[in-house]
Amino acid sequence: MDSDLTIANHPVPGNAGRTSDDLDDGMVKVRGAKENNLRNVSVDVPRDSIVAFTGVSGSGKSSLAFGTIFAEAQRRYFESVAPYARRLIQQGHNPKVESITGLPPAVALQQRRGTATARSSVGTLTTLSNSLRMLYSRAGKYPAGASQLDSDAFSPNTAAGACPECHGLGVAHTVTEGSLVPDPALTIREGAIAAWPGAWQGKNLRDILTHLGYDVDTPWKKLSAKDRHWILFTDEQPVVEVTPQRDRVAKPYKGRFWSAKRYVLHTLADSKSNTMRERVLRFMETGRCPVCGGSGLRPEALAVTFAGKTIAELNALPMSDLADLLRPTAGLKTAGTASRTQTSGETNEVAIAITRDLLSRITVLLDLGLGYLALGRPTPTLSPGEMQRLRIATQLRSGLFGVIYVLDEPSAGLHPADAEPLLAVLETLKHSGNSVFVVEHNMDVVRAADWLVDVGPHAGEGGGKVLYSGPVEGLASVRDSITRPFLVADKSHAARKRETTEGPREPMGWLNLRNVNQHNLRDLEVDFPLGVLTAVTGVSGSGKSTLVSRVLAGAVEGGLHPESSTEPHALVSGLGGLDRLVQVDQKPIGRTPRSNLATYTGLFDGVRKEFAATGDARTRGFGAGRFSFNVPGGRCETCQGEGFVAVELLFLPGSYGPCPECHGTRFNPETLEVTYRGKNIADVLGMTVKAASAFLKDLPSVSRSLQTLQEVGLGYLRLGQPATELSGGEAQRIKLATELQRIQRGHTLYLLDEPTTGLHPADVQLLMAQLRRLVEAGNTVVVVEHDMDVVAGADWVIDLGPGGGDAGGTVMAAGPPAVVAHSNDSRTAPYLAAALAR
Repeated sequence: MDSDLTIANHPVPGNAGRTSDDLDDGMVKVRGAKENNLRNVSVDVPRDSIVAFTGVSGSGKSSLAFGTIFAEAQRRYFESVAPYARRLIQQGHNPKVESITGLPPAVALQQRRGTATARSSVGTLTTLSNSLRMLYSRAGKYPAGASQLDSDAFSPNTAAGACPECHGLGVAHTVTEGSLVPDPALTIREGAIAAWPGAWQGKNLRDILTHLGYDVDTPWKKLSAKDRHWILFTDEQPVVEVTPQRDRVAKPYKGRFWSAKRYVLHTLADSKSNTMRERVLRFMETGRCPVCGGSGLRPEALAVTFAGKTIAELNALPMSDLADLLRPTAGLKTAGTASRTQTSGETNEVAIAITRDLLSRITVLLDLGLGYLALGRPTPTLSPGEMQRLRIATQLRSGLFGVIYVLDEPSAGLHPADAEPLLAVLETLKHSGNSVFVVEHNMDVVRAADWLVDVGPHAGEGGGKVLYSGPVEGLASVRDSITRPFLVADKSHAARKRETTEGPREPMGWLNLRNVNQHNLRDLEVDFPLGVLTAVTGVSGSGKSTLVSRVLAGAVEGGLHPESSTEPHALVSGLGGLDRLVQVDQKPIGRTPRSNLATYTGLFDGVRKEFAATGDARTRGFGAGRFSFNVPGGRCETCQGEGFVAVELLFLPGSYGPCPECHGTRFNPETLEVTYRGKNIADVLGMTVKAASAFLKDLPSVSRSLQTLQEVGLGYLRLGQPATELSGGEAQRIKLATELQRIQRGHTLYLLDEPTTGLHPADVQLLMAQLRRLVEAGNTVVVVEHDMDVVAGADWVIDLGPGGGDAGGTVMAAGPPAVVAHSNDSRTAPYLAAALAR
């Protein structure tokens, strides 16, 4: 089926006087795109413009922008690379499209969580750390007599610079006398050294000590410091002949001594028993490395300073403060000559050149509202929005011309106040001679675009058509567009109004946090109402996620389960109204294709049991396990139940193809011969949630799960769709649906961190309906949120600020949305007031 396309007969931006009908150039022309759910799409998109791709989640807009346009540009680039070099590059797939003309090179900036390694930081991601290390190497102030260091010596990620104790991580895992001997009143015979093994091994070590002349019957605390230190920490392993003093016949044997520290470290490194490793882990203490002070660097690197500070101190500064520190050197008009014999080069030509470059690059980050971040901030702690802006800033400094930048929701994770400078950056990219294609749900960003491509009308099989391509205002005439009522400011905006006619709910109690201290939250006092929907707001970096996902979650978990709690970051009271805590985040529901929607929600168990209950299955002796693709028996052994096989083509992009044995069904022929209502197990996994809901309506538990998935807007997903193909927003809604299908007993605290990320405004409405449903069942819901329509629909708002980083961490306003909207101190207030007025 061909795409039904409305093309506006308007001048293309940058081509005044020429219409899209008679324009032969200046356009990226896509013909016959069939990637994923796209239905033979053909569309023209202008270059040198900001183009917004819109549509509900799963409509196919990302398949068009990323899966087709960017993928084809990338494929053409790799064709220009030498065949041998292609083997060393991870190549994408070949898009299913007939042709694309007028396509320049493309750069994709997609939403990704921070790299899962503590060695990756803001500095390494932006490459600012490279310049900073060079600054210290060539222009730092060295101690008298010290030799000049190479730049690698100032990196904790190199052998030359890493602290020998913590290997550059800044965190040391150590044992202390206190951790190894928790009760010093005991004797060694009574088990004072708790870290030693029990049973025969422990007695063996005690007997060895006796033969070495140590007293095992004197309380530990009365032994000499020298003896205590040797027993616990020595690396010596003397071997002595031991004659055990026990009831049995004493037979001498050779015994080797292990100090408590050596035994713990050996067990952690070499033991194959999880139980043993978990046991000795209790005797380890994790904290800041005592040698490098947490910097991860060697002492000789920490002895070099610039502007009176070490490189570790500069890495810890917010970038706004770092810019102030570099500005005096960058502004020098005269410079000295650089020389390796100088003890200080802070005013030489190298220092001026490097600081000017650093300052110009940091200024871009400041303009994007990231001044609160420090270069040493680990990337795993960054939000997708922060990662996105860091990558945008890097590209902005690259000076590329004639490139298409394809951005995946650049406003995701941004407060409306932070989104404004982002729009200015997108304009800068365009005016530098580039094209900017954004997949976006934020209507403020869409309104600022030059051109709009709306994909839909629905998700999955109900989408895949380009409904409109033209100037933004032209979407007002496309009645089939679900985006239209949210974009066009007319009286049909009733679609965005709060579905309940009542005002904010009254709290059923209060959860009180006192002495909150973590990151930029210092001695904070916050009260969360129970039995209502609370939105926590504030600019990026103000402390929202820290407050909700760490402090509140940790305090409640510790109050409900004291035996498993860690060190608290706040005092909590008012827990009497809660008996359960649930955190719903955007982490993947699985990391392999074997995990999917059906297995995660548990509905596949009911389906497999129903197949096993058929007459054919009972005759063959098939149990429920026969219908699982994860275990031998019913699965196809050629592909191990994955349904596909990888084909490595060396010089060409590797590809995945259907398994030649099972043809992608995942099961062997005998299993597929068993049917339920005319469908085999592979047929059911291939159904969408919507189709399966009708087919499996007679199975109560399965039907309830499918109905809940539809209620959160996931009716377009296939039951067997691999977890690796799901977006963060889809994963979060699957988790929410899994919770919703439980029998609600109330008294549960639900914590959600930016649940609307990746959601179209129409999908946000569905999500809000489910959150209200949780509240109406007697639960408490707390969301960290930037979407002002969600905040306007909450019962209570807690706004943090006023800025990010050290400038944040303060409660600026708290109360019902209408009250917070009139706050003079809150940066959220004007945007919330505008949402309430709509």
